[in-house]
Amino acid sequence: MPIAFFDEYLAALKADIDLLDRRVLQQALDLMFKVYQAGGQIFFFGNGGSASTATHAAADFAKWTITEGKPRVRALSLSANMAAVTAFGNDVSYDAIFVEQLKNLLRPGDLAVGISASGNSPNVLEAIRYARDHGGRTMGWIGFGGGKLAGMVDVAIGLDDRSYGRAEDVHMILDHVLVEALRQRIAES
Repeated sequence: MPIAFFDEYLAALKADIDLLDRRVLQQALDLMFKVYQAGGQIFFFGNGGSASTATHAAADFAKWTITEGKPRVRALSLSANMAAVTAFGNDVSYDAIFVEQLKNLLRPGDLAVGISASGNSPNVLEAIRYARDHGGRTMGWIGFGGGKLAGMVDVAIGLDDRSYGRAEDVHMILDHVLVEALRQRIAES
């Protein structure tokens, strides 16, 4: 494979990172901190690579934000419970795998974070709709220009890149930058 491919991919990824709206990142941090202060829980979910990102993010937010003398961040990945995912997928529909879990877990003021490269995953949209309609706050980590998800959430962090790989790369960067920022905000509070 020619080295030029690596240069092109990394240059495009750098451009995606440079184009992230810092004001939207601040809005995301402010929303996460508000949910934390109120004792709410953060639910992450997505499909495929985004399911892995959701599980990674839930672990990071639960672990990396631990601050001596402060309450812990309550974070959970709805993508990680394979028994629930497959039971609801088999017995209800694949479109219901996240919303059915939220029906058991979501409380008003909790935060639902849908992760979707396309922004059009039906099961992510259903869960966001449910959270929004039942007193939850909502956030989307999106690629491909945002899709339907961008217009449904309180905070949409997106990019226009139509590469699944780079969209997922940026989503992991969002995880790490937001978890570090939240930890700092908790420590300063």
